Amino acid sequence: MITTNEKIKIFLVDDDVLFLKSLEIDFLQHADFMIKTFATGELCIANLSQNPEIIILDYHLDGIDKSAMNGIETLDKIKAHNSEIAVVMLSSQDKIEVAINCMHHLAFDYVIKSETAFTRLQKIITTIFKYKKMENIINWYMEAS
Repeated sequence: MITTNEKIKIFLVDDDVLFLKSLEIDFLQHADFMIKTFATGELCIANLSQNPEIIILDYHLDGIDKSAMNGIETLDKIKAHNSEIAVVMLSSQDKIEVAINCMHHLAFDYVIKSETAFTRLQKIITTIFKYKKMENIINWYMEAS
């Protein structure tokens, strides 16, 4: 459970260094988050012990290194490690099949990389925490009865 004085820990994972840095700057300028950035899925997985609440993950992580884990493989490993981590997938592909594939692999949401991506991510993060709050209330009622 997140207390009011703890910063929300977010991992940003993308092999596009410019986009990754831009996203990090947007988050740091607009909210009080603890941000960790990773250029590969492997680095993200290696740092899951830091317990991020949210991971924003690129769909294509093998753009530079073709042998690198892609976003779906990384998503599966994140969910195997801790199914409670909310993962939002990012992609430059505006294809419904890609979004559906991400959702089948238990992504919380899917965002297309664009000039409005950060605004959409802010809304999704708010939704994630509303959802988690409702889930905690329901669990409390279930345990109380």
